[in-house]
Amino acid sequence: MPRAVSARPSGSVRSAPYGPTAGNVRPGSSKDAFSSSGASSSAPAPSTTKNPIFNTDRFGQHILKNPLVAQGIVDKAALKSTDLVLEVGPGTGNLTVRILEVAKKTTVVEMDPRMAAELTKRVQGKPAQRKLDIMIGDFCKTELPYFDVCISNTPYQISSPLVFKLLSHRPLFRCAILMFQREFALRLLARPGSPLWCRLSANVQLYAKVDHVMKVSRNSFRPPPQVESSVVRICPINPPPAIRFEEFDGLARIVFTRRNKTVRSCFQASGVLPMLESNWKTLHAEKEVPLDTSVPFASKVDAILTGTGYSDQRAAQMDITDLLELLSAFHDALIHFS
Repeated sequence: MPRAVSARPSGSVRSAPYGPTAGNVRPGSSKDAFSSSGASSSAPAPSTTKNPIFNTDRFGQHILKNPLVAQGIVDKAALKSTDLVLEVGPGTGNLTVRILEVAKKTTVVEMDPRMAAELTKRVQGKPAQRKLDIMIGDFCKTELPYFDVCISNTPYQISSPLVFKLLSHRPLFRCAILMFQREFALRLLARPGSPLWCRLSANVQLYAKVDHVMKVSRNSFRPPPQVESSVVRICPINPPPAIRFEEFDGLARIVFTRRNKTVRSCFQASGVLPMLESNWKTLHAEKEVPLDTSVPFASKVDAILTGTGYSDQRAAQMDITDLLELLSAFHDALIHFS
């Protein structure tokens, strides 16, 4: 865990490595880690309304000001008095103070020391002070404690890293209530055959159930961002499927690169077959299995695609079961994707 940097009687404040901003404040919009699969947005023009309390222009921050939205997010988390809560980006604490009223303990990860100081002042001398642990730093680089529920008003640029860091965290948490840019949230919720079904959708839905909770207007923030937001609930599948994420994502990366093309044409894209053949040879060497070079590797791949019936399918129409069946067929031939 990050080392302690303060022994003041306010909330316990700890430090984590610095990186992208992670406040209960909304950055303007930037491309997401899964922009190649469609989860991106054009950067909006900077807001013309400055926050009079903090110099929010420095990090492009937008503080959640609507108390009904804040309370609604906490209510949807269905917190118990025994819950340990992780909040990503508490900002000035509009969500935090409501969480502290219910949960046993709340650990927050905040990038901006100014916001952390404001939150510390807000609980100082109150019973909630003993229930709050503040970690200052970059969420993506921070070792997370055990938690039952995660609540986050997520900075746009860490949307994908946040989701996948949470889903890879062990032990599994009960649920996460997360606010995202609406386009990103809709991709998390997308179903096969819909225009938004993409690599991000498949990767997340393999490991979790995702539900839409509420829409949030841009006017709920100060200053207002240029885009609308949505809150989703993510509940990990427990036990998780026994599939290595790198393998499933490797296949998804290939077929969703051109989601409306046939799967065969996706595998014929530049660099795909050489990469798979290299993995194939490496795995045979590790397992000390003789290589069958009597058939060209491209023909082996084509035989798998034809034999499974997915050769002329399109990723835009394939569900998770289809992708898992195709992945299993490749594994049977000792062809891997990571």
